[in-house]
Amino acid sequence: MSTIEKTIEVGVPVHTAYDQWTQFESFPRFMEGVESVKQLDDKHLHWKAEIAGVEREWDAEIVDQTPDQQITWRSLDGTDNKGTVQFRPAEAGTAITLRLDFHPEGIVEKAGDVLHVVERRAAGDLERFKEFIETRGTETGGWRGDIAPTGEVRPDGGDPAI
Repeated sequence: MSTIEKTIEVGVPVHTAYDQWTQFESFPRFMEGVESVKQLDDKHLHWKAEIAGVEREWDAEIVDQTPDQQITWRSLDGTDNKGTVQFRPAEAGTAITLRLDFHPEGIVEKAGDVLHVVERRAAGDLERFKEFIETRGTETGGWRGDIAPTGEVRPDGGDPAI
């Protein structure tokens, strides 16, 4: 398993950066190689992407999501990956830290890992996200619910029923 961790500061408030990141279907606009992301429900996504010249598809599950703080996911099948994106206030607006753990498959992906191709792609994706959100100045939408590590989904972000 390989790990990448990258941080970038974007010139918008945490709320704006976080809300835009919850718009998963917009990822192809700024993520290189991502052909589509389909949100199946509050915590499940279907991805189609080109990785090292190979088309891949996989389903992912959001396992922990706290508004304005973090989103953590894991793949359920296909391309083996998991990670967390965190949001925190910064001098210029918001610091976004992406941590990605992935398992390169095949000789081409393993060679790409050694050459830091995925690391450069992740850095480029964060730069394109920065340009996207700063140019817009506002999010295209947002989901303010949360997902507890227990799997409980609270669509309104409120406290669970007692």
